[in-house]
Amino acid sequence: MRPTRLDPLFTPVTALKGIGPKTAKTLSSLLAGGKDREARISDLIFHVPSNVIDRRLRPGIAGSPEDTIVTLTLHVDAHRAPPRNSRAPYKVLAHDDSGEIELVFFHARRDYLEKLLPVGEERIVSGKVEWFNSRAQMVHPDHVVSAEEAEDLPLIEPVYPMTAGLSSKMMQKAMTTALPLVPSLPEWQDAAFVKANRFPPFKEALLGLHRPEDLSELADESASRKRLAYDEFLANQLALALVRNAMRKQGGTERKGTGLIRKKIIAALPYELTEGQKQALIEISQDLSAPARMLRLLQGDVGAGKTIVGLMAMAQVIEDGGQAALMAPTDILARQHYASMLPLCEAAGIRIAVLSGKDTAKTKREIGEKLESGEIDLIVGTHALFQSTVIFKNLGIAVVDEQHRFGVHQRLSLSSKGAHVDVLVMTATPIPRTLVLSYFGDMEVSRLTDKPKGRQPIQTVSVSLDRIGEIVERLRAAIANGKKIYWVCPLVEESEKIDLAAAEERFEDLQKALGPVVALVHGRMSADEKNAAMEAFKVGHARLLVATTVIEVGVDVPDATIIVIEHAERFGLAQLHQLRGRVGRGSEASSCVLLYKAPLGETATSRLNILRQTNDGFLIAEEDLKLRGEGELLGTKQSGLPGFKIANVQAHGDLMQAARDDARLIITTDPHLETVRGQALRHLLYLFSRDEAVKLLRAG
Repeated sequence: MRPTRLDPLFTPVTALKGIGPKTAKTLSSLLAGGKDREARISDLIFHVPSNVIDRRLRPGIAGSPEDTIVTLTLHVDAHRAPPRNSRAPYKVLAHDDSGEIELVFFHARRDYLEKLLPVGEERIVSGKVEWFNSRAQMVHPDHVVSAEEAEDLPLIEPVYPMTAGLSSKMMQKAMTTALPLVPSLPEWQDAAFVKANRFPPFKEALLGLHRPEDLSELADESASRKRLAYDEFLANQLALALVRNAMRKQGGTERKGTGLIRKKIIAALPYELTEGQKQALIEISQDLSAPARMLRLLQGDVGAGKTIVGLMAMAQVIEDGGQAALMAPTDILARQHYASMLPLCEAAGIRIAVLSGKDTAKTKREIGEKLESGEIDLIVGTHALFQSTVIFKNLGIAVVDEQHRFGVHQRLSLSSKGAHVDVLVMTATPIPRTLVLSYFGDMEVSRLTDKPKGRQPIQTVSVSLDRIGEIVERLRAAIANGKKIYWVCPLVEESEKIDLAAAEERFEDLQKALGPVVALVHGRMSADEKNAAMEAFKVGHARLLVATTVIEVGVDVPDATIIVIEHAERFGLAQLHQLRGRVGRGSEASSCVLLYKAPLGETATSRLNILRQTNDGFLIAEEDLKLRGEGELLGTKQSGLPGFKIANVQAHGDLMQAARDDARLIITTDPHLETVRGQALRHLLYLFSRDEAVKLLRAG
C-alpha cells in the first residue's frame, strides 16, 4: 500500500484550482511522458525550472541596457491608439526622472490598456528594453502592477520547459498551488552520506529548485539538484536491485550441459571465435552452471558476433534438456536470425523454428503444439512469444536481442514462461558505463570489443546534397562492378507518412537513373513484401536497396559494401553508427557516404566528424552521450526505460555508482525494507514511480 502521506501528490492535476480538463490534457502530454494517464501533482513538482528571469535590475529608463530585462517605476503620460483598421501598434507613453519610454502593444484592446495603465498614475513595469533612434521602447511588458501590488511582482522568476498550449503564467500558477501540498517526509538517505555531501532535506531541496534565488541554484552541481539527483538514482537502483533479488530468490537451475552440441556448432563455423567471444562464453557458461538465475547483458558493437554467442548459450541449455527462445524486436530481424542460425542448428541437431505475429493461425497453432510437447528445442520470434497462449514444455533460457526496446516489466513476465528461466540480453548499441549502471544495474555485463578476423574498416566520407548527381554516377560504376548498395532515406520526426513519401520519391529517381536494379523496403510494407525485397537484394537481382530505417538493426547481407545515408544531419550518432554497420560485414573494403544539407549546425558537424574519425562504437556512444543526453541515446521515450527527470547521467555519474553500492547494501541488510530507513525508502520508490518494485516486496 502507498504511504498515506503521499496521497496529496498522487491526485490528478485537475484537483488544483484553475486547471480544467483542457490544460490538464496539455500538462499530461508534457509531464506524463506520453503515458496514457492524467498527470499527477507528483509529475508537476518534479518538472523543475531550466532557467530563471531576474527582475531585480532597476536602472531607470536612461540606464536600461539593450535587450535586458529591467523593472521600471513609470508615470503614465498618454495613450496613442492606432487609426481604425490600421495594423500599427497601440502605444502608451510614460516617463521617470531619467527619461521617456514607449510601451508598445500589438492587437491590443483599448479599454483593457486604459484600465491597466491609467493616465496620470504610477505603475511598476517589467520587461525587455529596446532602443530605436535613441528612444526607449518596451514591447508587451511581462508584468504591469500598481505600487500596492508590488509584492505580486516576482523578482526572481523560474522558467519551466514548456509545450504548445501552455503559458508561463499558467505553469507558475499551477506550481504555486502544487508546492504547498508537498508533505514533510521521513529521511530515506543515510545520515552520514547526507552530512558528507551537505545535502539539504528532500522538501527543502525541491523548494530550492522551484524558488531559486539565482541561476546557480539550478546548476547540476548545486546542493539541491545533487540531492534530488541522488534520490532519483537511488530509487532506480533500488528498484533494479529488488527485481534482481526477486529473480534470485526464485533460485536457479544448474545447466552445465555436455558440451557435445556446442562442439558441433564450433566445427560447423567457417571462422574462428574472437578472444572477446571466448571470454563472454566462459562467463555465460559459469552463470548457467550456477544454482542462481542468470541475468546478463551482452554488449557488442555492430558486427562483433553476438548472435553466435547467444546460440552457444542456448545450446548449453538444450544439451541439458531445456528449451531456448530468441526474441527479436522485428519480424525481419527474427527471420534473419532464424536464417543465419538454421545451417548451424542443422549441423548440431538442434530443432529450430520461427514464430511471429504475422504467421497464420494454423502455423501458430502447429508451432504452439510442438513447443508444448518439446519437439522444438529453439524458437525464434518477436514479442509474440510473450503471449499467454504460447506454452513451453521446459523453457530454460531466453535470449533477448536489442535490449533497449525491452524493459524491466518484460524481464519479469518472462519468468512466468518456465521454471527459473535464465536471461541473456544482447544489444548492438554500445552503451557508456554510467548508462549501463542506470538502465541495467540488475545485470552482469559482458563486452565484445573486437571484430571477427578479416573484417575491413569502413571508410566514411561526408558529402553535401548539392553533389548528389556525382554520387549517383559513382554508384552506377559500382553497380557495373557487381557491388551492392544501401540507400537510407531521411528520418522525419513524428511522421511515417512523410518518411514514406521521401523514400518512394528517391526510389523513383534512382530507378529512372539506374534502371530496374533498384528495390525499395519500408515500414509500411507487409512482411511478405519486405522479405521479397530483401531476398531480391540478397541474391543480387536488386543491386541498390532504398530503405527507411527499418534496416537499422540486424540486416545481414555480407556482400553489401556501400551505404549512402541521405540527410545524415537528421540522425543521432548511435543511429548513424548502427546504419553504417550494415556494410563492412564481409572481407571486402566498404564505404559509407553521409549526404548532408548545408549549412550544418555545430552539433551536426561534430556528429559527422566523429563518425569520419572512428569506427569504435563504444567511443561513439560516449560522444553521443555528451551531445544528446541519455534519454535519446537509448530511446527511453518509446521503451518504458527510465528517463531521468532531475538527474543528469553525465554530470552526476559519480552519484550513480554511489547509488548502486547503496542499493546493494540495503538489499543485503534489509531485503524487505522493514527497518525505519526501509519504510522511508518505500516513500522514495513511490515518489519516483518505481512502485513495480514495491509489488515485488509484497510478492516475496
